[in-house]
Amino acid sequence: MATPLHRPPRDEGFTAVPGEHPLPMPEQSLRAWSERAPAPGTAPRAMALRRLFVFTAMLALTAWAAYEMYEVLAVGGLTILEALLLGVFVVLFAWIALSFVSTLIGFFALLAGTDRGLGIDPAEPLPPLSSRTAMLLPTYNEDPHRVMARLQAVHDSIMATSQGAQFDYFILSDTTDPAVWIAEEATFLKLREVTGNDRIYYRHRIKNVARKAGNIAEWVTRFGGAYDHMIVLDADSLMEGDTVVRLAAAMERHPRVGLIQTLPVLLNGETLFARIQQFAGRIYGPLIARGFAWWYGAESNYWGHNAIIRVSAFASQAGLPLLSGRQPFGGHIMSHDFVEAALLRRAGWGVHIVPSLGGSYEECPPTLQDYALRDRRWCQGNLQHLKVLPARGLHLMSRLHLAVGIGSYVAAPLWLVFLLIGILISLQAQFIRPEYFPAGATLFPQWPAQDPVRAAWVFAGAMAMLALPKLLGYLAMLVRRRDRLGMGGMLRGFVSVVVETVVSALIAPIMMLMQSRAMAEIVLGRDSGWAGQRREGGTTAIGELARFYAMPTLLGAALALGAAAVSGSLVLWMSAVIAGLAMAIPTAAVTSHPALGRRLRSGGLLLTAEERFAPPVLVCANTLAAEARDCEATADPITLLAQRPALLDAHVGMLPASRPTRPEEIDVDLAIALARIDAAGTRAAAGAALTRKELFAVLANRDALLKLMRKSEN
Repeated sequence: MATPLHRPPRDEGFTAVPGEHPLPMPEQSLRAWSERAPAPGTAPRAMALRRLFVFTAMLALTAWAAYEMYEVLAVGGLTILEALLLGVFVVLFAWIALSFVSTLIGFFALLAGTDRGLGIDPAEPLPPLSSRTAMLLPTYNEDPHRVMARLQAVHDSIMATSQGAQFDYFILSDTTDPAVWIAEEATFLKLREVTGNDRIYYRHRIKNVARKAGNIAEWVTRFGGAYDHMIVLDADSLMEGDTVVRLAAAMERHPRVGLIQTLPVLLNGETLFARIQQFAGRIYGPLIARGFAWWYGAESNYWGHNAIIRVSAFASQAGLPLLSGRQPFGGHIMSHDFVEAALLRRAGWGVHIVPSLGGSYEECPPTLQDYALRDRRWCQGNLQHLKVLPARGLHLMSRLHLAVGIGSYVAAPLWLVFLLIGILISLQAQFIRPEYFPAGATLFPQWPAQDPVRAAWVFAGAMAMLALPKLLGYLAMLVRRRDRLGMGGMLRGFVSVVVETVVSALIAPIMMLMQSRAMAEIVLGRDSGWAGQRREGGTTAIGELARFYAMPTLLGAALALGAAAVSGSLVLWMSAVIAGLAMAIPTAAVTSHPALGRRLRSGGLLLTAEERFAPPVLVCANTLAAEARDCEATADPITLLAQRPALLDAHVGMLPASRPTRPEEIDVDLAIALARIDAAGTRAAAGAALTRKELFAVLANRDALLKLMRKSEN
């Protein structure tokens, strides 16, 4: 018997989205810009002196290291290989020095107390709000139960502030999986029911043009005119209501601020890999963030989520252009957040980071493999910034952010080159006879020679600059009682730092090689695509791990053989890199299993304050997600629609009305699907015959879906 078709809920007062308030969002030019926008006036005083201090310190450290390294290599005159090694070393050391100086500044800033930038003081009573803010949650093929659980937790936390009337909520779906799409709609309807809030909205895009940036831009052009601010979340984001209200109040107090970025804390890590990232981010992250905030001022950066944005400023200045050329360098800008921040600042809007304001959270990929796949996409997005870097009118700090993003991926192949040149120099000294009397007039022979004692000191200095931030982060945690107790106390906290350091040292060479490979693939023209992210870890087949980590393992073995051919001492010097690469497969297997992460947590290691003193929004989100997962799984979408007439009516009501199709607009998947539906005797047979793309096309077309649903069930 055919399923009865109810009237679309829109006829009964139901609406999945509010009335539209269009806001123009013109595409910005990277070549034409004649304005000289005034400074927003929201940065601390003496910002130029702060930046002068940072770069002077960085250059001084780099000059010292360059001189010492030159003295190491120039014992018998610089060979070509040694000159290359020196050049790469200087670039890499400058990178380390900038991070080191910022961390050192952040350490002293943390000791000085809470940063009350933009007048945000977490200790003061919540201010009343007069503006309207939209909470935007873009999602793409995510678990809908977990997504809605997080949004409900954020919603309930905001409502508890008594300022809930100033906020609306939008689920902006770009989902392409038919089952996830219908499950999203089912959980959205349930979320409205349990909260009793009809200002929670859902919009699904059939064509996800420009990915997340296009998703947000589409909302701005349709609904942005009704709101003063928007807070952009990720599918794994959580924010406390207190934090959200203080951000909105800061935007009201500072009309020239266009964006305020929080510092999200990593949560819910189960696997060893996720817990390592979570612990490191919690211990060391605040230092580097406070240091950057100290000299970024009103020219800070944007990380794409957990930030509040002035809608009118974003609409008028952040319309992203298409980059010239083919993918992976051309097309839609993937790492859009850096560019949006740069365009806002170009027009005179302040862009700030407030690392002292807590209550902002996110999750980490569960495994090294998941992290590498996401990092591959980020690598491509950052390399696209090579085309944005010369854009006219950008502030110097904005160019620096873009350059740092590019450099973060260029550094990986540079480290690999540095490593390989060092091996070649050692092999040359061991097996190639020196050219004692080279062509041309010379008084002395030339051969590769180095000063081993000075080399040891240079190595020790570099390692100290890498290790000292970890020690400073640990000490900063000890100063604050809540953080000290949160990481398990002084002793367990120190053991955790050691565990994190060892595991991170094993992972670092693998990531170096993975990023180098990603760089090579992008240069050769391979696009990363856009895949959904896995949020939970689990056992990975050894065959899959062997395929994914074959290259690091083989390189580790080759480096071990090359070093052993020179001397045992060289093997010891390179032991960390060799071990990390050669043990890539077991390292990936061990760090991806949740059991080990849970054992360490139960033993009081790799803990964070948010685990011991869990914020209410986290407890609420995890409880709701567990309840939803236990009571309902994502079912076949056709079956789900057939079993729930109200859901079917809601889905049909949210679809655009069918219209005549021009020949050039014919959807091949839809045409094939309609033919399969006609040929099938029952709804079940028709559904089974459809491919995923064909089913999506049917679900996106009102007439085709109704045709399918009118068929007899069996």
